[in-house]
Amino acid sequence: MRVLFISDVYFPRVNGVSTSIRTFREDLLAHGVETQLIAPRYAEANTAEPGIVRVPAAGVPRDPEDRRMRWGALKRALEGLTGGGFDLVHIHTPFIAHYAGVRFARRTGVPCVATYHTFFEEYLHHYLPILPRRIGAALARSFTRSQCDDVRALIAPSEPMRAVLLEYGVTTPILVLPTGLPADRFRAGDPQAFRASAGIAPGTPLVTYIGRVAHEKNIGFLIEMFHDVLRQVPQAMLVIAGEGPARGALEARAASLGEHVRFVGYLDRDTALLDCYAAANVFAFASRTETQGLVLLEAMAQGAPVVSTAELGTRSILTPLSGALVVPEDRAAFAAAVVRVLGDAALRAELAQRGRAYARTWSSSAMARRLAELYAELRSAPAGARVPA
Repeated sequence: MRVLFISDVYFPRVNGVSTSIRTFREDLLAHGVETQLIAPRYAEANTAEPGIVRVPAAGVPRDPEDRRMRWGALKRALEGLTGGGFDLVHIHTPFIAHYAGVRFARRTGVPCVATYHTFFEEYLHHYLPILPRRIGAALARSFTRSQCDDVRALIAPSEPMRAVLLEYGVTTPILVLPTGLPADRFRAGDPQAFRASAGIAPGTPLVTYIGRVAHEKNIGFLIEMFHDVLRQVPQAMLVIAGEGPARGALEARAASLGEHVRFVGYLDRDTALLDCYAAANVFAFASRTETQGLVLLEAMAQGAPVVSTAELGTRSILTPLSGALVVPEDRAAFAAAVVRVLGDAALRAELAQRGRAYARTWSSSAMARRLAELYAELRSAPAGARVPA
């Protein structure tokens, strides 16, 4: 089977969508599914990767990381694939890629499926703050229903995200299918290597956030909470790894904490990122908008004790079996949990052990097998039929 993936984002842009696409593409091969990806061309030199067509793209206002594929170039790229013998189209983002993917599927007469990676309603509020939140939410819901009607099946990365779509009035069948962890995420990172490269003393207690440095990730809450941590653990440091449009504002917000907050930027996914996870004495997370929260599983795989809120998609990961400490979005309560973990070596060891075991239950190969089964069902269904999820 051949499947066309299309997305408005991919590496070198690091986020959950890019990670999900790469993980599924690699594992689907073992289940008899070959994929080709259409994605933007970035300013950075792109490492050659088999099966990817890069489309010329322009910048996105207010977001220096992302690129907007040029419609004419995208149309030409897809027209060049018309004779490629694809059995299905899989859309991964709700912007230009969605409309181009739907158009290609209709022209070639193949089924079209989409993954709802992005909680668009919350993102719209952050990036169009002048729009009243109530109006923005209504627009986002209408936009989502319209796009969901374009495809024969939807994939939600978590049960809470599926519930949101049903609340919107989406009638397209929805399969809950998270992104799993590939085996290489369990390769042990080197905590001392990260500390040495970042100039952090070996004994410094590290509270770590890894992910996109964006407004919707609620990193400002972590910075405010960290004031309370420092009152009880004055030698602690908050490490923020990643890049994004909120970095400047967050650096200004953290300025009063001086060297106790360290922004380390992007880290190489196969080396330094694993070291950073492994170096964390606490992995702290408070995002309200995750459709899954893959970084929590990556942290657990490296034995980083997790303290997190459980909102939207992260509720599916942060079960009692996960070993994480789940706390409300309350500054004092969150700080108290962080201080507790920092001060209790036995608790850190217990959380690390339980987290590693739990992360191993999220096999990426098993998730890819379920996706391949959905593809096969859609391909064999009568034209226009929707497949029950």
